[in-house]
Amino acid sequence: MIKITYREAVRAGLREALKSDPRVFLMGEDVGRYGGAYACSRGLLEEFGPERIRDTPLSESTFVGAGIGAALGGMRPIVEVMTVNFSLLALDQIVNNAATIRHMSGGQFSIPLVVRMATGAGRQVAAQHSHSLEGWYAHIPGIKVLSPATVADAKGMLLAALSEPDPVFLFEHAFLYPMEGEMDEHAGPVDISKAAVRRPGQDVTLITFGGSLWKTLEASERLALTGIEAEVIDLRVLRPLDTATILASVRKTHRAVIVDEAWRTGSFAAEVSAQLMEGAFYDLDGPVARVCGAEVPIPYAKHLEDAALPSVEGIMRTVRALCWQS
Repeated sequence: MIKITYREAVRAGLREALKSDPRVFLMGEDVGRYGGAYACSRGLLEEFGPERIRDTPLSESTFVGAGIGAALGGMRPIVEVMTVNFSLLALDQIVNNAATIRHMSGGQFSIPLVVRMATGAGRQVAAQHSHSLEGWYAHIPGIKVLSPATVADAKGMLLAALSEPDPVFLFEHAFLYPMEGEMDEHAGPVDISKAAVRRPGQDVTLITFGGSLWKTLEASERLALTGIEAEVIDLRVLRPLDTATILASVRKTHRAVIVDEAWRTGSFAAEVSAQLMEGAFYDLDGPVARVCGAEVPIPYAKHLEDAALPSVEGIMRTVRALCWQS
């Protein structure tokens, strides 16, 4: 086992993929000479050259579209979109091409495309660089949506995504890039079909993903000191959602709290809540609770940004209220 940062794990996955398959190449804004906006591709241009590490113009629709075309032509492109907010400029390419061509061609064509992008808030980069739109993408049939929250998943999910025949989108919470964790340096792809139980418990199920996992785990440890043992589920895969793991946990604990950094209205947390109501209604001892981001564009000021996001204290308050009333 080695200690490594999240960004170093992403870089290790990129390097391994580039070494093992000549069809793989990386393209995006500042991925080459600059080394990536979050330093995930630092050194790769020097190692693999400009044919494999391609800087692109600041035009998401163009380079995502080029990635789709390259995948149709037999390549294995990894497209990096610097910030999730600007991925919206490529929604036509994603929704009307990447997600639909297999269906519209009657299965004749597949698009083995991997798109990575930074998501989430907490770094004081304001409203155009801070939102969590994973739930929007999870609404789209034809793509797979992953949210790696650990160092091991940062590398393993990327390697697994490159084996998929259809488009895979990885949402890397930008707050996690400097986070350190342990990883087997020889570890390969991980299972990208299942959620993970990150902490066992019997009193309440806490369901989350991405950057909110670590706040949720901290809240669960602090709750344990007060006698509430929370089970923490890291969804990991938002589409297709592993409902079996969620339902099994809630049938054991009989309570559920969903933690989602995105806005509450129309959030992915709402979808998970609906799945629980449809699949575990008679197992619940109380209503499903949600801890979500405030319904505002993410503020720049640090104290306002903190107030707009789920917090450890907010998770704990919600859990205590649910456990005490049910």
